[in-house]
This record gives sequence, structure tokens and C-alpha cells, in this order.
Amino acid sequence: MTDIADTPDPLMLAEAWMADGRAVAIATVMETWGSAPRGVGSHLIIDADGNFEGSVSGGCVEGAVIAEAAEVLETGVPKMLEFGVADETAWRVGLSCGGRIRVYLERLG
Repeated sequence: MTDIADTPDPLMLAEAWMADGRAVAIATVMETWGSAPRGVGSHLIIDADGNFEGSVSGGCVEGAVIAEAAEVLETGVPKMLEFGVADETAWRVGLSCGGRIRVYLERLG
């Protein structure tokens, strides 16, 4: 098991990726309700090749965020994403535990 202290800071890694000339998007947990795996302020960074680091939830939610990041990287238009049991896709993206999260996704740079 990896110690959380050994995990790179996504914000520092985003800076390094951008310095290397990579297009980078960042997803930030803006709000949570009920049971949510990650708290407000948690980050996930994604590059144009689909590489990612950090976490905004887990499981299929992160897969959905990574998929949306491709469009945000291409267009530069940010998105507010919401996942939860009220959403018909909740069971598919892994928040069937009763929680909801809002994630802001934007391109950096």
C-alpha cells in the first residue's frame, strides 16, 4: 500500500507537466453532500494523452471526469460536473452510496 505522503502533489505535478509543454486540465471537488470518498478541494490532473494523477472520487467517477477532460483540453471551455444518486448515471459512475459531488473541470494555462 502506498503511503499518502509518497503521493505527488497534483498541483506541483501540473506545474511540471505544463513546464514540459503538456496541455493540462484540473478537476477540483467543489461541493460534497452525504457520503463522498474525497473532500472539497481534492484535485485530479489530466493531460491530453489521458495520463492523470490525484483523485476526486474514485472508480468510475474518475473515469467520467477523465473522459470529459479531453473535451475541456480541446475547447478550453470549463465544465461543472455533478455525480450522485439523483443522477440517472449514479449507479454507473459509482456513487450509489447516497453521496453527491460537484467537480469543476478546467484547462490550465
